[in-house]
Order: sequence, then C-alpha cells, then structure tokens
Amino acid sequence: MIDRPTIERIKERADIVDVVSEFVSLKKVGVNYRGLCPFHNDHTPSFYVSPARRTCHCFVCGEGGDSVGFIMKHEQMTYPDALRWLARRYNITIQERELTEEQKKEQNDREAMYIVNEWAANYFKDILHNDIDGRAIGMQYFRQRGVRDDIIEKFQLGFCLSDRHAMSDAALKKGYQKEYLIKTGLAYESEKNGSLVDRFSGRVMFPWIGVSGKVTAFGGRVLDSRTKGVSQKYVNSPDSDIYHKDHELYGLFQAKKAIAKADLVYMVEGYTDVISMHQCGIENVVANSGTALSEHQIHLLHRFTHNIVLLYDGDAAGIKAALRGTDMLLREGMNVKVMLLPDGDDPDSFASKHTAEEFRTYIKEHQTDFIEFKTKVLLQGVTDPRERSEAISSIIQSISVIGDPIVRATYIQDCSARLGYSEQTLTAKMNDNIRNYREEQRKAERRKASSLPPTEGEGEPDSSEDNPQTSNLNPQTSNLNPQTSNLKPQTSNLNPSTLSSLIIKEVIRHGSMIIYDNVETGEGTTVSLTLAEFVDYDLKTDGLQFAEPLYNQILAEAVEHSKQEGFDSERYFTLHHDYDISQIAITLCSDNVILSKSLQMEATPYTVCEHINHLLLDFRNEYIMQRINTLTAEIKLATDDADRQMALLAELQQAQKLRSLIAKKIGGSVISRKV
Repeated sequence: MIDRPTIERIKERADIVDVVSEFVSLKKVGVNYRGLCPFHNDHTPSFYVSPARRTCHCFVCGEGGDSVGFIMKHEQMTYPDALRWLARRYNITIQERELTEEQKKEQNDREAMYIVNEWAANYFKDILHNDIDGRAIGMQYFRQRGVRDDIIEKFQLGFCLSDRHAMSDAALKKGYQKEYLIKTGLAYESEKNGSLVDRFSGRVMFPWIGVSGKVTAFGGRVLDSRTKGVSQKYVNSPDSDIYHKDHELYGLFQAKKAIAKADLVYMVEGYTDVISMHQCGIENVVANSGTALSEHQIHLLHRFTHNIVLLYDGDAAGIKAALRGTDMLLREGMNVKVMLLPDGDDPDSFASKHTAEEFRTYIKEHQTDFIEFKTKVLLQGVTDPRERSEAISSIIQSISVIGDPIVRATYIQDCSARLGYSEQTLTAKMNDNIRNYREEQRKAERRKASSLPPTEGEGEPDSSEDNPQTSNLNPQTSNLNPQTSNLKPQTSNLNPSTLSSLIIKEVIRHGSMIIYDNVETGEGTTVSLTLAEFVDYDLKTDGLQFAEPLYNQILAEAVEHSKQEGFDSERYFTLHHDYDISQIAITLCSDNVILSKSLQMEATPYTVCEHINHLLLDFRNEYIMQRINTLTAEIKLATDDADRQMALLAELQQAQKLRSLIAKKIGGSVISRKV
C-alpha cells in the first residue's frame, strides 16, 4: 500500500492547473482558470480550476475534485492507480508501507496470480489466432456468431485446446509455478496421480478484466456442437484471493467510460449479451453472469452512475432475473428501470438484428419503472384476495427500502392510483415496514455494541456542574440535557444531512479559528476554544453526533489538530490522504458562485461564532422535528397497544416542549460570550 507521507507528497507536488491542462484547454480568468467541462456536453466554459485551493469544479454538472479526483474521474482509475499516475508524472518514488512477512507473502501471492492470469489470457488469445485447432474450432465459433475481429481483440477472447494438459504443460515450461495455476483456478490436480488438468479444455475463453485492467478470472463456454445434453455450458474460475464473483461485473472495464459519459448502465445476464451490444454500438453495458446482484457490485456501479436499466429476456427466467436484486438496488440509491425483450429474443440476438440507434430507441420506448413492472408481473390475472394482498405487500416493501422520502411518497401516490387503495393505507404499511427495518438495525447495532468494550466518552454526557470549565460556553443549550438524554439511540436513524454539511463546512474552513477566548473555568483559570472544539463540545452536551460517519471523523481530526501551530484546516482536509474525506472537503468548500474580492465577506471570530451557533440550533431543531414526526406516526400505528401508545404520548410531549425551547432560542437569543 502507498504510505500516507507519500500520498501527501504526491498531492502537494501535483499542480492542479498542470494536470487539468493535459485534458482541458484552460484560459486564465482572474486568479482562476476556466475551460469546457470534460464531464458533460459543455458549450459554455463552466469548469473552473483554482490554483489556490488546488481544486477544480464544474458549476453545471458539479463534477470536480483535487488532482487525484480529477484523474480518477477522467481516466476512470482507482484511487491508488491515480496516485501512481501522478507519481510517475512528477517523478515521485512510491514508498509502499512496510508490510509484515505474512502481508508480504499475501501481496506476492496476489501479484503472482495476476501475472499467471495475464500470461494465460495471452496464451488463449494466441491459440485462437495462431494454432490450427484454435482457428478451426475457436475462431470458427466466433465467426458463426458474427463477432468482429476488433471485438475479439477488445474483450481479449481466446480458446483453450481440447488437450486437457496443454495449457498447464505450457505454463510449467515457461516457469510458472503449479501452486498459482491451482490458486487461480486455471487448473486442478488429478485425484489419480496429482497431475495438473486444464479446467477450461475445449472451450472458448472470456477473460474477466477488473476495473484497473488486470485479468482476475476466466469464463469458458463449451462449443455449440457439444452443448446438447451438457448441464453446464459455462465454467467460471472459482473464487480466489484476486477474484470473487459477487465483487465483479463482466465488461465493466470496457464499459466504464461509456457508463460515466451516458450516466446510465444496462445490466444483462451473459458474456455474449455484452459482446453483441458492444458490436452493435452500445458500450455502457455490463453482465452479472446469472448471479444475484450483490452490494459490492452495486457499489462498484455507483462509482460511475446511479441510473440502471435491467435488460433481460421476456421469458419466465428473464422476469425472475429482473425481480431479483431490485430491492437491493433501490436501497443503495439506484434509479431502476426494467425492460424485457420480445419473446424469443435476448440482448445478444436482438443486438445482432438492430443498429445501436434502433436498440436505444426501443429501450427508451419500452422500459418501465420498476413499480409498473412489478405491479404488472405480480398482479396480472391474480384474483385471489390473499395472493393479491401478498403481491401488494411485496410492491410496498420495494418502496419502503428507498431512502428519499419524496421519492417514496411519489411512488405511494402512483401505487394508490394503480391499485385502487387509499394513500393512507399504503403509507401505513410502508411506515410499518420502515419501522421494522429500523428496529432490526437497532437490534443489530446493540448486538454489535454489546460485543465491544465501552469506548471513552460513552454514557451520559457531563452536566455543566460536573464540568465547570465550560459552564459559560453554551447558554443556548444549557437546559437541553434533561430532555434530550434519551435522544442518543435515535441518532443513527435521523439524517439532517443539509445542516450536517453546513456545520462540517465551517469546521473544514475555520476549524482552527479561536471563537471563544479567555473563558473563565470557575477555578481561576481561563481557556480558549477553537471552532472545532466548540462544535465537538456542543454536540456531546446532548449526546448528538452526525449520521454520516466521515463527518464525525472530520470533526475528530479537526479537534485533534486545531491548536497545532500553523494548522490550516481547509488545506489539511482538501489534501487529506483519505480520498473520500478530501472529496467531501473539496465539494463543501467549492463556492456556487465566484465573487470578486471586493464582494467577499471577511470571516471574523464574531461572524463565524454567530453562524455556527445558529447552525447548531437549527441542527437540534431539525433533529427534534424528525423525532416528533416519527413519534406521531408510531402513535397512530399503536392503536392496539394502549401501554405503548401512552409511553409514546409522554415522549411526544417532552419532545414538543423541547421544540418550543429551541424555537425561542432560534428566534430571540443573542449569544453571550467573551471574544
């Protein structure tokens, strides 16, 4: 792994203007540079590069980042690969972190497996093009399917000879070790004599190429003349240290730039579907190879787009595949549409009969929203009340997993109109699903917490009497503790994300600024607090924290470093070694408009203090309002449980009192402080 000092040195050395200029024509505008955005079809220059902040940002599509983030997005690279790209450009020697002997062996094993796979891919490709049997059998298969030479090269297609020892013997003669031929799954040991047997003998070969361009595995298809009566047409590499089938998507390496450009991905089932669509001219397509989608695969796709069209055959198997994994896609924030091809066609056959434009037009005209699709599939011809109820429950369950409440409400309205049920009935069922899911989450968190030792600071927050040195710092919230001591378990389910972002933005920009100076502790001494320390103290007073884990990490690091001499919080976080944190800092600190220097307001301790105090009060207000809404909904659903309803009513009354207290402070409080 690249060590932290090296990452920081790369980021320090990389000139954002120099890096972007290699791909975008820039013109100096004041202290910044401007050009056409490379991430969308830009006609008016909207892409700004700031040398001072070392960042770039498009004011239309919102893309941007630091030099590493720009290379990642533009070249579709991983974070480590982008760092290595910059290191090569600026002649920086990569210092890998010192590894243990076990880690070194594991790393060496992984590298050796990649090397063996790379050799095997070239071997299979050479056999396909240059061996007599390769041309007569393997190439003939691809020719019959109409696969062009450029597509064969693009996907590195090949052929494994029918001789069950040919590939293994060739590898051993080249000096590749038996151990790695077995670990990669290219071969296995014979039970009779321990000799190596080629796993893919007599099959055409489809290499799996990871996002970084390395060959991770293979798929082999038995030829058409042998498929009759064969239960397993395809054989895939087994799981290994470098390949897990539920972590990979076939064709993603070849499709990633097209996916990012179109902001859309088509999901199909098999290798030949992907290849045929590429040959047709549609490149933003991947395959999950018949397996259920996993979170890993969805997260992989989310790096390039949040829009997905499930593109399957119109038969029963295709319908089942389209339904499988839909809820997981929705839960992960994907915008899901479904399209089933006409009976008798799959993406492979359909692509071979149509141009790219015809295919795209057909998809656009026939794709359906997942709710419409699921309603049609599950309710078509269903008259039995119980079966109909189960189908509707399944549809509402899919809506329940969507994170955006506005999107959920829109789907509920749509379902109400389609199904003939009142919105109130469907909403109650949805809320019940959400509450059950959250309860399961809380139980899982409690189980996890109970298995860990308590961390420092857990438990009830100190009162101002127990903590005299800060008793004068937070008058606007000094009376909140008694009412909010029970709020902490709910923080993981509430997400005042906009206010969280605004607070963290202030922490990043002004975290080291002293906003409370010479505050008396009650013991004859005084202390000063930076903005980061004050925010940390203020939230802990009521046992609150951000729903976003990285925000909590940013705050903790800001507190840790805020009083170090020369600490620049904005520079520290925008150049942070953790890519996700640096992207948060860059995004939050990118201004929506660029003001001239004369119009920019100076940030003073007084103005910053006033602003952060109001944000923290608004944060509490939004928090308590969400809690009131949740309690109100739960009270309506608890009509059959009088004891629970009374307990909820009591909690609601406390929450309403607290809301009134916060509202008064928001409306009329002037913060008393010493600066």
